[in-house]
Amino acid sequence: MRPDHAQPVYLDNNATTRVDPQVVAAMLPFFSEQFGNASSIHSFGSPVADAVKTARRQVQQLAGAAFDHEIVFTSGGTESDNAAILSALETQTNRDEVITSMVEHPAVLALCEFLEKRRGVKVHRLPVDTRGRLDIDAYRQALGLRTAIVSLMWANNETGTIFPVAQLAAMAHDIGALFHTDAVQAAGKVSLHLKDTAIDMASLSAHKLHGPKGVGALYVRKGVRLVSQMRGGRQERGRRAGTENAPAIVGFGKAAELAGASPESSARTRALRDRLEEELLLAIDGAVVVGDVAHRLPNTLNIAFEQLESEAILLLLDRQGIAASSGSACAAGSMDPSHVLRAMKVPYTAAHGAIRFSFSRENTPADVDRVLAAMPQIVEKLRSLPPARAGEYAANAAFQSSYV
Repeated sequence: MRPDHAQPVYLDNNATTRVDPQVVAAMLPFFSEQFGNASSIHSFGSPVADAVKTARRQVQQLAGAAFDHEIVFTSGGTESDNAAILSALETQTNRDEVITSMVEHPAVLALCEFLEKRRGVKVHRLPVDTRGRLDIDAYRQALGLRTAIVSLMWANNETGTIFPVAQLAAMAHDIGALFHTDAVQAAGKVSLHLKDTAIDMASLSAHKLHGPKGVGALYVRKGVRLVSQMRGGRQERGRRAGTENAPAIVGFGKAAELAGASPESSARTRALRDRLEEELLLAIDGAVVVGDVAHRLPNTLNIAFEQLESEAILLLLDRQGIAASSGSACAAGSMDPSHVLRAMKVPYTAAHGAIRFSFSRENTPADVDRVLAAMPQIVEKLRSLPPARAGEYAANAAFQSSYV
């Protein structure tokens, strides 16, 4: 049972974050007092247009882009990923191949599968090693004169493993291909400095850094053509049709400003993550960290527990008021190991018991204390149960998550 009077502990920040109260305050006027259309030239629209411009500069600064017009607002990371890949295939003459990895977010992998099956696009899916590191030799071999775009994530949402995207982008440019990175998990956690790289396009999402859901951005380097995938008006310089979601955009801008104003938060979250990792490894036999511990996001811990089911662990954690994840929120309801863990060839006995704890600047040492008090008891309880009984916990948790 949940400890009496204990506050819930939220450690699933790679799935989404709580909207910061300052972000909410910034958004509220644009639902009521300043309700005009940003594209209107009269006095109702002008202040909204100015607010959108301010937000664009705030996101530009977080991304480390050279110009504010390199930021195109979208509905989120998925749209940004889709827009980058689809546009590249339209604009790159005599190039019809895509390079990605086996551990990308479904927003990229599902699109690539569609393009391959329905449009005949050749897709190269690069393997990773047991730490989730990209096979650079396979990447070098896949690059060719028919490569239209390379789409490789900056940091993995499940393990936190960071790809060397600046190096990978330079390699893509050597053969004349465009380079896109899904930076949704990286933004606000590591410095991007996009203007200092060869990256052509990068996807961002507000709700991963204490902003609202339903708004994101695509960084498009000056000189790179972006074909709008939405048919309609001329918003976003003709690159994304549709009336601007001004309240959400303003919220995104404020969230970006707050994330950029507190670089020390990464050090705090890393310290909390490291303490949790070290003490769990000491307290629980058969626990192993998944991912590249030397090159990963400062907030992410993916830890696997041998011979256990992650869904059962998560159910018992939830009963203690602790929220974590078995990986991507997009795969909730599945009892199979994620595509990321399968690509990393994590042993079957461990992959089923992988838990992701992901921190934000709002977490505290007390949150770590709660997890450290709960986890050894949960693991001991599940390991003491007959396999059939432990399986009931996992099945129950999977059933519940399928209706979330």
